[in-house]
Amino acid sequence: MALFARHANGLRLERMQASAQYAGEGFVNTYPASTRRAVDDKPSLVDFIFRGEGRTPSRPLPSLDPRAAWTRPVDTGLRTTWLGHSTVLLEIDGVRVLTDPVWGERASPFSFMGPKRFQPVPVDIAALPPLDAVLISHDHYDHLDYPSIRELTKLQVPFITSLGVGVHLEAWGVPAERIVELDWWESHTLPRGLTLTAAPSHHFSGRSLHDRNATLWSSFVLRGERHSVFFSGDTGLSPHFSEIGQRLGPFDLVMIEVGAFHPSWGSVHLGPDNAISAWRQLGSGRFLPVHWGTFNLAMHPWAEPAEVLLARVPEGLVMPRLGEVIEPTRFESVEPWWREISAQRSKGCARQAAEFLVLPAKD
Repeated sequence: MALFARHANGLRLERMQASAQYAGEGFVNTYPASTRRAVDDKPSLVDFIFRGEGRTPSRPLPSLDPRAAWTRPVDTGLRTTWLGHSTVLLEIDGVRVLTDPVWGERASPFSFMGPKRFQPVPVDIAALPPLDAVLISHDHYDHLDYPSIRELTKLQVPFITSLGVGVHLEAWGVPAERIVELDWWESHTLPRGLTLTAAPSHHFSGRSLHDRNATLWSSFVLRGERHSVFFSGDTGLSPHFSEIGQRLGPFDLVMIEVGAFHPSWGSVHLGPDNAISAWRQLGSGRFLPVHWGTFNLAMHPWAEPAEVLLARVPEGLVMPRLGEVIEPTRFESVEPWWREISAQRSKGCARQAAEFLVLPAKD
């Protein structure tokens, strides 16, 4: 079920084809990339097999059980719990939204191989507090996870996502009436008043060799009565960040992807340096890095994004432990909790290299 390519039809396909982001047979990036791809610097098979030092931690990362903290009131009105990779439980003005939920053991179409998570999620899906919505930015395996969706479907929660992604959700048992698919700049307001707006990103989509860019990829803005949050999804650097800041800001918190980068992927992922540029272009909000510390998805050491961010922008940075429940305005300073583990380097192996190659090719 997770592997098969699916293609939209009927009214869903008509909506997709009417999008300004749709061209020919699929979606395209309509904003120019701000960084060039280093096309001559692609990692080789030798790199994957023999140059993997530090790509995975030597032991599980520290994590906290968030359940007791979730029972306490949110004094400031805005609270977050980073659960790994791009999965965040966001509590904003009395509304709970779960972003890109991935509880699966591997970011892969296969249960027996593919990038394996460094440690389990700090809490099971069944132990989550009541949710108002699940937000899914795009259809890649490390953001749209089949076993997680199957479990979340039991909670009777609506799913907000990008154009076309509903074709997967419906196939996996999510009722059509609980799926909201948005084009860039379109909005949907939940019954309890939170408005979610899909916004541009610079990325790509696909879950097999036969559905490249068949669905849209998006960032999202969540605006409640008092607070506003930006969630980048996956993206490279482009002028869309400035436009989002101007049209949908200001923000109290920005959640931006910082991991799984390489010079040859410059147009579809940020990395920490470009993430800092994106944050500055957005123009507001404390910075919660996501998309790191969970899967081995690139050639760089797993903790490199955290070290670069702490060295360059310690002010405004919010970097909690896994499962740590925080209110961003009360987060005083970053404690480099990852260093004890990152100092104990672990080397890659041929199996890890083969698992890495299972992932869809980058743009």
